[in-house]
Amino acid sequence: MALYFQCYVYCFAIGAMSVVVGAVLYCFIHGYHIYNKKTYTMIRKATRNDYKAVWEIFSQVIATGDTYVFSPDTAEKDIQEHWFADYMNTFVFEENGKILGTYIIKPNQIDLGNHIANCSYMVHPNAQGKGIGRQLCEHSLKFAKENNFLAIQFNIVVSTNKSAVELWKKYGFKIIGTTPNGFRHSTLGLVDTYIMYKPL
Repeated sequence: MALYFQCYVYCFAIGAMSVVVGAVLYCFIHGYHIYNKKTYTMIRKATRNDYKAVWEIFSQVIATGDTYVFSPDTAEKDIQEHWFADYMNTFVFEENGKILGTYIIKPNQIDLGNHIANCSYMVHPNAQGKGIGRQLCEHSLKFAKENNFLAIQFNIVVSTNKSAVELWKKYGFKIIGTTPNGFRHSTLGLVDTYIMYKPL
């Protein structure tokens, strides 16, 4: 009788432990999915349906007057000329259906100078610091190579935009020239600009 009781207690303990372990595993697995939901991102060609989202980024980036030559008073209708012209390829960075960044790539010059590419990148102010600029840069380098560009040149990188200058350097861009007082900074006044270049 005592042996039977001991076996019963042992089996009950094993069963209880299995339930606990199962519950812990269930919570761990389902908790993981709750708190680590996948973020779906993609970089794709922009379409006309993206105009509003791109304009939101464009207008907020230029509003500060400290990184781009575009006037903070640029009208929305001008986005076509500046970011969707026929000779440009325009891309957007999309995360879970929301556009958080964009870039353009185009020939730096016409005709005999069109083997060098030129790019401009913008990230929504609320999404900066997430590595989106880095991903846009990597995408543009790949696209430029696939389309037989021999190099990428940035014609006017504002010298006080330290984060951008350092990012481009990390990807192999070198400063090949400086324009003294090439930019009218909204708060600092006249500042130098750089020409940055990377062979592909």
